[in-house]
Amino acid sequence: MTLNARRMIALLPIVALVGLGGCGRGRDERAAPATPSTASAPIEAPAPAPMDQAMAPTRTILDNAAATASLSSFVAAVRAAGLSTTLASPGPYTVFAPSNEAFGRLASGVLNQLLQPANRDSLVRVIRFHMVPGTVGVAELQRRIAAGNGTATLMTVQGEPLTVTMTQSVITLTDAGGNKSYVEAGDLAQANGVVHIVNGVLVPKLD
Repeated sequence: MTLNARRMIALLPIVALVGLGGCGRGRDERAAPATPSTASAPIEAPAPAPMDQAMAPTRTILDNAAATASLSSFVAAVRAAGLSTTLASPGPYTVFAPSNEAFGRLASGVLNQLLQPANRDSLVRVIRFHMVPGTVGVAELQRRIAAGNGTATLMTVQGEPLTVTMTQSVITLTDAGGNKSYVEAGDLAQANGVVHIVNGVLVPKLD
């Protein structure tokens, strides 16, 4: 079982999840887009991620995400967490929205458990950990990284920091446990902020 899987499970108010014992490292690893994840292979800049349809800058984050099939797992999580009103509000917010493939990299059963009403508090923490107050576009992220000599820190709505760096030309997010997520498609303008689609689910710090 990977570190990320164990930390995600620890967010749940249950002792363990059935079927996690056989979870392999490969399923939970996150690689930079379009590049195999190996210790020796360099991570290349991703090709633009295919979108189901163009996001309209006149619509809210919630409306655009709901109209994007590749974000259906994220939308289900937002609704289960009771955060729909937040992402439909004026904001603005910067949202690092995990794709369906990102949620698919979680250990088997974790997402379904998080979506259960009993685990709503844990799910709220996870979703808020992917949100930053204000509108922070790719150029601003790159500026902050350069100003910080290669590292920037974003304070999330959850009140916990995300570390932002560049892996070659790819914007990389790292949580407190060292788990990484890469921006696949950035600067998707919204009426109430901006969305960056990422290829991994990040985990907030454990209490």
